[in-house]
Amino acid sequence: MKTDTGESRPRPRWKQWLIEKFDLTSQSREDLMDDLQRVNEKNLLPGDTVGMLQGVLEFGALQVRDIMVPRSQINFIYHEDNFIQILERIAETEHSRYPVVDEDRDDLVGVLLAKDLLKYNGREQEFDIDDIIRPALIVPESQRLNRLLTEFRNTRNHMAIVIDEYSGVSGLVTFEDVLEQIVGDIDDEHDDEEDTSSNVVPQEDGRFVVEAMTPIDEFNAVLGTAFDTDEFDTIAGIVIHELGKIPRQGEEVVLEGWLFRVLRSDSRRILLLEVLPQTDCHIPEETPAL
Repeated sequence: MKTDTGESRPRPRWKQWLIEKFDLTSQSREDLMDDLQRVNEKNLLPGDTVGMLQGVLEFGALQVRDIMVPRSQINFIYHEDNFIQILERIAETEHSRYPVVDEDRDDLVGVLLAKDLLKYNGREQEFDIDDIIRPALIVPESQRLNRLLTEFRNTRNHMAIVIDEYSGVSGLVTFEDVLEQIVGDIDDEHDDEEDTSSNVVPQEDGRFVVEAMTPIDEFNAVLGTAFDTDEFDTIAGIVIHELGKIPRQGEEVVLEGWLFRVLRSDSRRILLLEVLPQTDCHIPEETPAL
């Protein structure tokens, strides 16, 4: 490196360190990810730091559909709900923001912030939901996360409603969900409370919603299965091993008569699974050959 006078100037120490420690000939994002994996294996950087760098590299390639909470897992508030009904729903789910819809869940009205209900404390008879509904940030499933992050910052929204190609509500995504793709899981006080509850939640229709990090012993005890605990510790480990990759949202695999469907995942891990008996799955009939 030379100055304007033509004299050589010492290379900054951080640049010299990078040159000595890294192979800077990488030609693609995949090459850089491989380099970071080698850095992690050699303990050249703390594991958390490597994870964040990998998250940054993956971030620009991810779309909203890769991290959104699917429609089936959204806690809606209905436009016709009264003050007491809304309070009961908030007390049950403990979220701070809720999509507000008409009777048809595709008819989005806006977003309600739980804190906006405080103004009606002691005068519930004056409650009018239209006075506190806020406009919703609406984004398509295909939007890149880096663009969504910019929209969150510019609009100061913390939640976006995701729509499909037919303009129907297909999910939601929060500012926290986006940040977690870079920094990893962000736990709050509600996450701590949820950790004490069951990781396997039965649904009325016979399905189970399962946290991907559920220990296999716990899963076996609840569903009566007999998955081996010698090779893997969690349900996520079994699913990833069977598929041979980190699956995307919506991917499925059948194991020992049970269908495992990925409800939520990111580039590094499975987060949430839907599990149901294979006999409950719809298997399309084969079309006879002509």
